[in-house]
Amino acid sequence: MIIQNFIIAVEAVAPMFIVMAIGVLVRRRGMVSGDDVKRMNKLIFNALFPVMMFSNLYGMDFADAVNPKLMVTGAAILLTVYAASFIIVMKIEKDRRCRGAMIQAIFRSNFVIMGLPIVGNIFGSENLGMTTVMMTIIVPMYNILAVTTLEIFRGGKVSAGHIIKEIFRNPLIIGAIVGITAVVTQMKVPYLVENTVDMLAAAATPMSLIMLGASFDVQSIGRCRRNLIVCVLGRLIAVPAFALTVGILMGFRDVALVTLIAIFAAPCAVSSYTMAQQMDSDAELAGNTVIFSSLLSCITMFLWIFMLKNFGLF
Repeated sequence: MIIQNFIIAVEAVAPMFIVMAIGVLVRRRGMVSGDDVKRMNKLIFNALFPVMMFSNLYGMDFADAVNPKLMVTGAAILLTVYAASFIIVMKIEKDRRCRGAMIQAIFRSNFVIMGLPIVGNIFGSENLGMTTVMMTIIVPMYNILAVTTLEIFRGGKVSAGHIIKEIFRNPLIIGAIVGITAVVTQMKVPYLVENTVDMLAAAATPMSLIMLGASFDVQSIGRCRRNLIVCVLGRLIAVPAFALTVGILMGFRDVALVTLIAIFAAPCAVSSYTMAQQMDSDAELAGNTVIFSSLLSCITMFLWIFMLKNFGLF
């Protein structure tokens, strides 16, 4: 049984990191440059991710995909994690630029790129409906909390109108809204369109993982070593330990529980680096948290999956 669970955990995690390793190799061989990676990430985010969101929702049984208890619990856990990270960072760090980057690194995960494939690898792509619906809750919350936090520590004014505008301009949200509309109205798209959507959706995850691997460009960590350690341990150990304990006590199992792993055990969000750059936060610290949490998550995500599988929780 232990060996079987070990194999399941490896099969859930290993394909992602093999694809990321290909991205690292592509970058090292000079096939893509840093500018190429930025352009490709923009393409993936704006063109492939919204199609993937639509594809995951289209044609599903909405009654099975919507889990109000999971949605409320996931949102409550995220707000608790955010509040705790805010309080802890305020106590241990005085530099305002570091504060925003640290808080964002701890509460905001790479749910879409690193978390979603975990659920698909374990339960199959046909069972991603519940996880995709959770994205429509978690992704806007990430955006609201990240923009608000970075704006506060930049010394600016937080505009509700600006935040709402940014949420509804987010390609992931647009794709999810279109997908949910298609489900509710029972809209059927022509076979040609459906086939095209499936092809684009299938390209989203491998392309994003390759570009994530290609973006690894380790900078000097001497200046921010302590804060980097705090962020990575918080993101990969403390947050999932809390979130999964709550989830188990609330009775979540199978797809619901693995969805919580996808949300709360995934590494720091790649977009946190871009936002830190744009909003006068500590971009070097933000970039390093993405790099090191992504590298170490191949171990921690495997261990979380292996442990919960051994306990018979999914």
